[in-house]
Parts: sequence; structure tokens; C-alpha cells
Amino acid sequence: MTNVKKEPKPQIIFFGNGPLADYALQILEKSCDIIFHAHSKDDLPAVKAMKEENPAAYGILASFGVIIKSDILNLFEPIGILNIHPSLLPKYRGPSPVESAILNGDTSIGVSVMKLVSSMDAGPIYYQKSFDFSLDTPKDEIYHTLSEHAATWIAKNLNQDPTPAIIQDDQKATYTKKLDKSLSPLNPQQKSAQELLNQIRAFSGFPKSKYTFFGLDCTVISAHVATSNEANNANTLSIQCHDGSILIIDQIQPAGRKIMDAKSFLNGYAK
Repeated sequence: MTNVKKEPKPQIIFFGNGPLADYALQILEKSCDIIFHAHSKDDLPAVKAMKEENPAAYGILASFGVIIKSDILNLFEPIGILNIHPSLLPKYRGPSPVESAILNGDTSIGVSVMKLVSSMDAGPIYYQKSFDFSLDTPKDEIYHTLSEHAATWIAKNLNQDPTPAIIQDDQKATYTKKLDKSLSPLNPQQKSAQELLNQIRAFSGFPKSKYTFFGLDCTVISAHVATSNEANNANTLSIQCHDGSILIIDQIQPAGRKIMDAKSFLNGYAK
């Protein structure tokens, strides 16, 4: 009987944090050997040592949030560090591509696998694919779909030493900003119900979406745009917007309290 020699698992030095990284790892761990996981800038010296000890190891990055300088980038040449970026680059470069796409009401959201370079998200692209989502798809589901697909492509192609095929057009690049708590307040005087819903979806987790009901500062957890039948229902917790559209609140969290449905909130706090 002939013994079939198994191909060794690719070794990976992984960089990343948050949902994009978590979902990618779930896929990569099935067929790759994760020999080191860098979570922060403090781990970069260990990355250098690990790569020098394991020269065949690949570098994979997903939402690391730290600039990696040329001394480390050069260690992974010629393939480079493969970066999972949740947008169709060069659109939405920067730290908040998924959130920006949701805020803008995009229903087609993509993912790119690119070669990491010193300029932000400007490297040549190995692979891209877009997906269609509804205007009420939760952010975490979007992250899961994009990350899982990109990581699956990487796992299938690493041993073939892939080559980036698409050079980005910097003239078409758009950029996103880092999220902060100043973005949290819901502003129905300037936004429609759909735009408020987009904000709630985009800022779930952080920085969250805030509104004051009955004098109470609250985090809006989930909501939906009112249908014509719901618009005149006085028994709902809602926000009237400047254009006449109405946002119906489904789940809410008063400051210092647990998450509750809107009916329970009305029963406890409506005056």
C-alpha cells in the first residue's frame, strides 16, 4: 500500500484584533498552523524573531490598527503580508470601511486581499469580491461574511505563492475616519429614519447610538423604519424625523440598566 504524503500546513504569523480578525482565524486555523498572533505594537519584536526562526511563514493581517514599518514588511517579501480589508479598494481605505459603507446606505459591500505596504491600504490587490446585503443586515453579519470569504481564499491559495494582480488607482481612493463617541448622538433634525437606522447598525458595539427619551439618556440597540401602518401607532417608541419619516425603536438600553424591548421601556418609563 502506497503511503500518501500529506502536504504540510502553511505556517502563519497573524496580525489582528476584533471581529474581522476573529472570523478570519476561525477559517485559517482549520488548514493552517498559526505559529504566532500579534495583537498590538508590543508584539512586533516577537514577530521579527518568529519570522527569522521560521522563514517560510506567511504573514496575514486583519484589522491590526498598527502601522507596520518596512523592517518587518521586508521580512515577508516577495509575497508580503496579506491584508484582509473589508471594502472594494481603493474605496473606503482606512480604519472604518464597513461602518462607512453602512452609513452611506451601501447594499453592495466588498472585501479585498491586498499586499500590505507602508502607505495606508494602497498596496496591490490579490483578490476582491463584493456581496449584496439588505439595509437591515446587522454589522456583525457583514463582518462575518467578508472575513470568512477572504480567509477561505487565502487558505486555498497560500501554498501557490499568489501574486497580486491589480494595481490600485490612487485617484479613485476614498478614505474613512476613526470612530469616536462624538458620533453617537442620533440627530433626527438632520437625518431621515433610514439614515438613523444606518447609524444604529454602523455604530453597534462602538461608539453606539444615543438618544434621550423621557429625560433618560439611552443607547438604541435596534430599530426599523416605520411602515405606513405603524406611523400613527401611539403605542410604539419612535423618533420623528425632519422629512416626516419615523424610526421605530425595537430594543433600547437606558444608562446604567439592562437592554430591554421598547414595550418594557414604555411600561417602565413613559410618563
